[in-house]
Amino acid sequence: MTSVQTTGLTLASVDNALRVLELLGERSSLRVVEVADHLGVGRSTAHRVLAALLARGFVVQDAHKVYHSGPAITRLQTPRSAGSLATREVVGHHLETLAAKVGETCHVAVLEGSGTRFVERSAAPGRIGFGARPGILLPAHKTAVGVAMLAELSRSSLRSLYPRGLTGDTREARLTLPTLERKIQAVRRNGYAKNIGEGDQSINAIGICLRKPGGQAFAGVAVAIPTPKFDDHAMPELVSELSMMAGAVQDELSSYELTASPV
Repeated sequence: MTSVQTTGLTLASVDNALRVLELLGERSSLRVVEVADHLGVGRSTAHRVLAALLARGFVVQDAHKVYHSGPAITRLQTPRSAGSLATREVVGHHLETLAAKVGETCHVAVLEGSGTRFVERSAAPGRIGFGARPGILLPAHKTAVGVAMLAELSRSSLRSLYPRGLTGDTREARLTLPTLERKIQAVRRNGYAKNIGEGDQSINAIGICLRKPGGQAFAGVAVAIPTPKFDDHAMPELVSELSMMAGAVQDELSSYELTASPV
């Protein structure tokens, strides 16, 4: 293939990707067939374009294989203000402290549709990071930190995330969604969520929400523990450490807001 032909193919691919982003700006979600129709290409080509955007974080895919705006778009739209940088710095510092105190790997994640996007990970000193890598998107209902954040939603908002049930199989909708709602009731009652090998049998986890000074949840934090090491008797202490970390983050962000406010 000549360089001219290669350049032509590259420009066509770039143009297709940009057209998909424009279409996503007009709609809240996209399916492969919609992208194929819009671009006038086959589904395999549409899938390749979406896969490239997915790899770069411009789109995310939920449990029903529907595409939504990804974190890369949010980063482009949101100025990197001193406040947002301070929040990340504050959370990162306290996450490292938490990992050192509990001797395990700790994670921070945010909710993206019906998924949990892991954004930070900190391992205990001298240990290798364990569990989800930063950047990975997992089904929210299969992670402790995801269920903790889902518990912040109203019933109608929660159900809107799962129009076909948790698996996308309408035959299981009545079974699985009520199960999640019962788990959420337990989170609201106990103040934390737990995951006993639901996403990965080798990992158990406990998670709670991180909150802004006004009380609104903006992320979640979890302790991940290898299943053979998990001990139910240690849960109260772990929940206490998570709660202290969340409180310290909220207090420090409150202090930052006071310091940054104009006189």
